[in-house]
Amino acid sequence: MQQENLGLKLLEARLIKPEALQKAQQQVKTGGGHLTAALIKIGALSEADLTKFLGDLYGVPSADLSSFAPDPSVVKLIPSDVANKFQIVPLSKTGRRLQVAMANPANIFAIDDIKFITGCEVQPMVASEAAIKAAIDKAYDSAASFETVMRGMEDDIEVIEEQIDDAPDATLLGEADQAPVVKLVNSLISDAVRKGASDIHIEPYEKALRVRFRIDGTLYEMMSPPFRMKPAIISRLKIMAELDIAERRVPQDGRIKLRLLGRTIDLRVSSLPTIFGEKVVMRILDKGNLNIDLHRLGFQEKALEDFTKAIAMPYGMVLVTGPTGSGKTTTLYSALSKINMPDVNIMTAEDPVEYNLDGINQVLVNDEVGLSFAAALRSFLRQDPNIIMVGEIRDIDTGSIAVKAALTGHLVLSTLHTNDAPSTINRMVDMGIEPFLVSSSTNLIMAQRLLRRICASCKTEIRLHPEVLRELDISEAEAKKSTFQEGKGCLECNNTGYKGRLGVYEVMPITAKIRELILDRASVAALKKQAMADGMLTLRADGLLKLKNGITTAEEVLKETAPDR
Repeated sequence: MQQENLGLKLLEARLIKPEALQKAQQQVKTGGGHLTAALIKIGALSEADLTKFLGDLYGVPSADLSSFAPDPSVVKLIPSDVANKFQIVPLSKTGRRLQVAMANPANIFAIDDIKFITGCEVQPMVASEAAIKAAIDKAYDSAASFETVMRGMEDDIEVIEEQIDDAPDATLLGEADQAPVVKLVNSLISDAVRKGASDIHIEPYEKALRVRFRIDGTLYEMMSPPFRMKPAIISRLKIMAELDIAERRVPQDGRIKLRLLGRTIDLRVSSLPTIFGEKVVMRILDKGNLNIDLHRLGFQEKALEDFTKAIAMPYGMVLVTGPTGSGKTTTLYSALSKINMPDVNIMTAEDPVEYNLDGINQVLVNDEVGLSFAAALRSFLRQDPNIIMVGEIRDIDTGSIAVKAALTGHLVLSTLHTNDAPSTINRMVDMGIEPFLVSSSTNLIMAQRLLRRICASCKTEIRLHPEVLRELDISEAEAKKSTFQEGKGCLECNNTGYKGRLGVYEVMPITAKIRELILDRASVAALKKQAMADGMLTLRADGLLKLKNGITTAEEVLKETAPDR
């Protein structure tokens, strides 16, 4: 069961309090790991209570893995990659009956696969995800899951001492070019692309190397390659990205372009020195996954109408706000694609240029050589543009030029980092732009977030706990008219219960009344009140509509949107 769903179930069973769940969710969001492990760590839940609860929830016996001692003859029945994929660990075998502990014993696909692989009747037991993970680590050698891609490595690669960062560069170069390392890195990248990951994290620790994929905005631990392979893997990636493998003291950035699964994939590579070696993060830029159809992004009908009208205007400014990773770039690319015609000149200043768009002049900002957003904007105004996109308004200089361009007959699209649409006005005024300039230049401001979409293959109808309904400010009458759903977890969604994401949007057109409020330097609360009176849906309101229609879950709405208070 997916972590947030399990959190709700624990809440419904009154085993934890809402504030404890919120604290644990925040820990998971910032530091990773499992929700149940975070709840146990903060003392909100005991391992024994959790195990008993899971047994009652799934209607199967619970397994105490605290003193688990693997039986090699039983462990070898299930390959390690299968154990990691389905989060299972074999416990014992009596005759043809195989007893296994599972994080999700309701996963019939996993049970059927185990039956097929072992030829045994499977007796499932349940344990927490964290306990299963620890048991798998104990039962299997961390290298076993890579057996197929690393076969022959023992012979081909010399065992590396722990202080490898002092190894000669020539040695690292040789190791990075060995076939098993190349196979491992290629397998890692192709696996991430197949799973639809947006980022790959390769993280060194004192005695371990961890690989995580970010899928639909959430990090999942995927594998732990042998620690001795750390320098060879990092060096291989740096060679592919044309970085300096001899320089391990400062951060470096590069790109990898490769052809995979019949399409071209770009990887943006960033290396960062940590106390235990270099961490590498690769952002996967797969144009095949780029959804630039405004109608498929998740807009409500009125919001889409307002946004489409604003980007169709001949001049003025359209601003998209939200935190990093909230889909702002995708929204802007979608807008540009819609208004990209042969008779208009579109120019963009980006840092970085994530995707190449046909018919659009894209400029990569480079502060080191003096090509800042402001400098690029000044140059654009001498290039006879109709439409300008600025990756981000970061300062008064960029903001002033963007406003000037909007007031002199150009359509300007850009982004800012604010929590909601109304607060963007005050952010611009605080930046130093006069209220009358903000009022006269801005057409529309939109805030957005991304919510995970429930997997269509395993979604099932549920009832929300009264406490969750109160938290979301949904009345019992509303709840009866709504369809609340969650994903049980299946092969299609890697047992997460979610597949894909969609946006929630707060679209605020700058109406005549809002312009007056801006000129009067009105508060954010006053601007928000007027915008809602004009028909604006807040982020929370848009999220609730998607929740009631069975598109996303209560956990996602609570996690990504703030209450309208």
